[in-house]
Amino acid sequence: MTLLFQYFRKYNSVSKEAENAIKEISSVIKIKKNKDLQTVGHTCKTIYFINKGIARIYYYYDGVDITESFAFENNIIARVESLFTGKPSRKAIQVLEDSEIIAISAIQLFDLYDTYPEIERLFRKIFEAGYLDTVNRMEAIQFHSAAERYTSLIKEQPTLLQRIPLKHIASYLGITQVTLSRIRAAIR
Repeated sequence: MTLLFQYFRKYNSVSKEAENAIKEISSVIKIKKNKDLQTVGHTCKTIYFINKGIARIYYYYDGVDITESFAFENNIIARVESLFTGKPSRKAIQVLEDSEIIAISAIQLFDLYDTYPEIERLFRKIFEAGYLDTVNRMEAIQFHSAAERYTSLIKEQPTLLQRIPLKHIASYLGITQVTLSRIRAAIR
């Protein structure tokens, strides 16, 4: 839980009592490589913090597996559209490496908001940052070439190529694996 609370402090510090309340509604789970943490059609009721490993959010479009986002160590991942609406998600969460994850019950977390306003503030800031990441990703797709998006991704996550299959990187960038190979060859 140490890494989780270090992550939280980047956004908002909380009291020891609030930390203990979060600990009580959290559990550590281990999941094997390429397993789904949440499946398509699942209603999200859990917020996940990645202690060790990588996860991705993906969906199917015309039978093709599309990667929407990646989450690395010391990051939160959740299907927020399902979490906030209570409706089943058309997306899934899969781990790409053997992973250790902290699962936080969202239902219990939201119940803590009235007792601990600092927890509500903390998660508001986390969700705001997630929203900004989504906006930045959409703008990158709109305004940057695939090569620019690839270069930026590698700069942000230098070990990405060793840890994630190229097919997932290509789909995340919105290109084919052939195009990704050409970009990589041109950049070398």
